[in-house]
Amino acid sequence: MSTLRSRLALAMLVLLIVAGVSSSALAAAKQIMVPGEDRFTPFAVTVHVGQKVTWVNNDTDAHYVVSNDAFNTAGHKGVNHFLTPGSSYSLKFTKPGVFPFYCSFHSSLDGSNQPKAPGPFGGIQDPDGNYGTPMNGVVTVIP
Repeated sequence: MSTLRSRLALAMLVLLIVAGVSSSALAAAKQIMVPGEDRFTPFAVTVHVGQKVTWVNNDTDAHYVVSNDAFNTAGHKGVNHFLTPGSSYSLKFTKPGVFPFYCSFHSSLDGSNQPKAPGPFGGIQDPDGNYGTPMNGVVTVIP
């Protein structure tokens, strides 16, 4: 009988350890980097409810993290955070949905709330007259 109790206790301990590891992994923050250029990488991340996303600015220029509230269904409406070089910013997501975001220095929203390159009043024009791609991304939050 004591062998059965020992095995049962060991099985319970293993389950508790596995559950602890799973919840620790779930709570880990995802990072969105601004490398030494004007873009967010990765463009899209998926997290679970309860996880944090941290934006890290590794560029020598400042950037913004601005929520595109026309399509934001994951909360944190009205985000407009200034990221100085070397700084970071975190949000913890508490409900499922999508959190589209952009840098207001390097993109703007058109009449349909779609990010576009800022054009002649911002951004860098290439030799062909293009102003590049808008600096934006999306966080998808799942249950």
